[in-house]
Amino acid sequence: MIDLGLSKIAIIGVVALIVIGPEKLPRVARMAGTLYGRAQRYLNQVKSEVSREIEMEELKSLQKEVQDAAHSVKQSVEKSMHGVENSISGNLAEVENAWRGDASAYDGHHDAHEAMLRATNEDLARKAREFRRKKLVRNSAIPGWYKQRHGGKLHVQSAAARVARFRPRASSSSFYS
Repeated sequence: MIDLGLSKIAIIGVVALIVIGPEKLPRVARMAGTLYGRAQRYLNQVKSEVSREIEMEELKSLQKEVQDAAHSVKQSVEKSMHGVENSISGNLAEVENAWRGDASAYDGHHDAHEAMLRATNEDLARKAREFRRKKLVRNSAIPGWYKQRHGGKLHVQSAAARVARFRPRASSSSFYS
């Protein structure tokens, strides 16, 4: 706005004191301050409205771009769906034959699927048997001799007891020599 330095404000104050007088100067200064504040608020409102309008224009253009992109995606999806429908209609005869009982075209796929399911079921059964066997070994219902033979723990040992158990023993002849 207007560039007012300290010297210019001092000159304006002295002139106002002489022209207005010391009795009315405080009231005039208060009124000038309120008018200056109102002018600043009005300018800030105008600036904010202008910036809001600019943002609205940007949002409208962005919305138009998004709508155009969505429309192009929709068209490409519709084209790909038509391609899928065409390929499905080609396989429809095979499905109808399989439904009616003409299994000549379907047997190869069915046998491979059954073999895969059988292998998966056998693998799951083997894993379940192994899990049950390991669980039985861990539980106390199994005798100690069976646990020793198959590697199960008989009881819990402290670290010091384990070290003492597996430490090589010195021979008695070398101890006294």
